[in-house]
Amino acid sequence: MSIRRKYATVAAFAAMTMLVAACGGSGDTGGDGGATGLTGTVVVSGSSTVQPISSLLAEQFAGLYPDVQISVDGPGTGDGFALFCNGETDINDASRPIKDEEAAACEAAGINYVELKIGLDGITVMTNPANTAVECLTKADLYALVGPESQGFTSWSDADALAAEVGGTGNFPDAPLDITGPGEESGTYDAFIDLVGVKSIAEAQGLPEEEWATLRPDYQSSADDNVIIQGIEGSNSSLGWVGFAFAQGAGSGVKELQIDGGSGCVAPESSTILDGTYPLSRSLYIYVNTDKVAANPALKAFVDYYMTADGFAAATEAGYVEI
Repeated sequence: MSIRRKYATVAAFAAMTMLVAACGGSGDTGGDGGATGLTGTVVVSGSSTVQPISSLLAEQFAGLYPDVQISVDGPGTGDGFALFCNGETDINDASRPIKDEEAAACEAAGINYVELKIGLDGITVMTNPANTAVECLTKADLYALVGPESQGFTSWSDADALAAEVGGTGNFPDAPLDITGPGEESGTYDAFIDLVGVKSIAEAQGLPEEEWATLRPDYQSSADDNVIIQGIEGSNSSLGWVGFAFAQGAGSGVKELQIDGGSGCVAPESSTILDGTYPLSRSLYIYVNTDKVAANPALKAFVDYYMTADGFAAATEAGYVEI
């Protein structure tokens, strides 16, 4: 039985924080009705993809409330949920929705939370600019290159037969297949599997169920998006994927590939991510411990700020797409 997840719209969260304020939990602790007396700490962890947004907002918030200490780190969505559901953090940045087993862990620990959508992203598949033979990949091509059946492939062309078998284009170059990508602790790993459709292809291929939601284990994985970028830059026939902002930030050091989800090749751009035509588009989230919001005026004020127009604009400033 799946766990009922506790979602909230921006309006619902606003109503909740108004109730907290009415009960005396307002962040306006200054005697003049302002927030100059606001103090406290806020602990944010989770997704390395969302980390730049939270870090930017923490910096902006510090300009308004210099006595509030906000820490932000990015060990990965999954590792972040482990901390969050153990009550060790106030906010979990997430590049995918919470899993049933994570929701169950939160429920067992008595952690109440809300999910808030804070931006849009497009998982960007990249190679080295020197790899002129590859411009666009289908989802079936991606399965053939990095899915559970591709273990042991050392050349791009090793994946040709599997690509043809699962409906891909194939015709890959005879060049080393040097893959660097997110590891299992990353929400981008899970989101990539979901958006590529690895489960449905693996199931149709007759693979055992425990392999339906996995990628090949024999590639260089990292929770650090900058390490993945370095891996792409370091091989002339590389392959990897990160969030849109990190790919854009890499500039000419990487080549962003178009993805064909069945309606032709589409490049990852702000406009195609916003309208959903880029096949690997996804939402970004923060998960907020609602009991801690009620007890911590600094946390309430920070989440309120996150949910303002300035807060949503931070997604664009950080290199993602505003909702």
